[in-house]
Amino acid sequence: MKITYIETIPVRVPIVPEFQIRGSLGMHVESPFLILKVHTDEGITGLGEVSCTPVWSGEDSTTAAHVIANFLGPALLNEDPRDIERLTLKMRRAVANHPFTKSGLEIALWDILGKASNLPIYRLLGGAIRERVRIKMSVSGAEPARAAELAEFALAQGLTALKVKTGIDPASDLARVQAVRTAVGPRFPVGVDANGGWSPRVAIQIIRRLADTCGIYFAEQPTSPLDLHWLVDVRRNVPVPIMADESCYALQDAMAIARAGAADVLSIYVGKGGGIGPARKIAAVAEAAGLTCTVGSNLELGIASAAMAHLATATPGIGAEEFPCDILGPIAYEHTLLAEPLDFHDGSIQAPAKAGLGVELDESALTRYRA
Repeated sequence: MKITYIETIPVRVPIVPEFQIRGSLGMHVESPFLILKVHTDEGITGLGEVSCTPVWSGEDSTTAAHVIANFLGPALLNEDPRDIERLTLKMRRAVANHPFTKSGLEIALWDILGKASNLPIYRLLGGAIRERVRIKMSVSGAEPARAAELAEFALAQGLTALKVKTGIDPASDLARVQAVRTAVGPRFPVGVDANGGWSPRVAIQIIRRLADTCGIYFAEQPTSPLDLHWLVDVRRNVPVPIMADESCYALQDAMAIARAGAADVLSIYVGKGGGIGPARKIAAVAEAAGLTCTVGSNLELGIASAAMAHLATATPGIGAEEFPCDILGPIAYEHTLLAEPLDFHDGSIQAPAKAGLGVELDESALTRYRA
């Protein structure tokens, strides 16, 4: 089997109001993503998705299409798509950086391998360790009253945990989390995500206060990823687990975090590390170091959400029961571009059991949202 052609389709899909995110990095109200179709000479087509938000990752559909057309596509052409590890290394050598773009292609390779083997991806990864993957909602950094409404929406959707966007302003951060705590009651699991928006001093002060007054159960990326030891300082001085997100892209980041004692939890993405395989390696490092992982989100559409579900279903280093994942695409968009929606209910998602990713595109929706 050989790769004959890589088709790139830019899309812009609006996010439903309840999932439009305001945080320390600005607003996210629609997603300029890139859908991929990797064609082969045996008639099997692999689906991929470059899930990128420029303000966060530096990648968008334009840069992704350029990198694929001029660097990654030529490197993969006429190669056997089932040799995923070898082709992942070849992509790494073809061009530096661009992990989300590489991830979109790597997902498509897994889809082809699964379809060729007639197995779902989670089976190829060793089989399911959980039937369903618990997920949590991300509450936007809105005014307190609106944040409380969003928390109530999460309850109505059956979600069993959430995190609140912070890192914008200490006073409004406190008010927002307090409003959410009032809305969901004293026992509902609530964490916070500052997206690197606090200084170490402010992070220690505000996390202590939120732990005392609101009972938060984790704090995600409280300080900038520029200095890993800022996370170390915060972790040593607060009473709740610290989760590293923007500080953990590559395998070497995970090793550095573990050695420094900078976090209790790693937020891994299919996109950040360059695909399902690299994410699994990060989870293995965390597991060996006595840490755990969750699956973070760039508000992926249906294809990448399915990939995330397969990853979380089959990876023991992901502690989805304690730290629910951010696989929110199935309920965050006007349309996920899938012919059939992913199985979401009771605050959890299930990986498709069909071959490969187990999803098909809704071609009419793809045309409607094409950029």
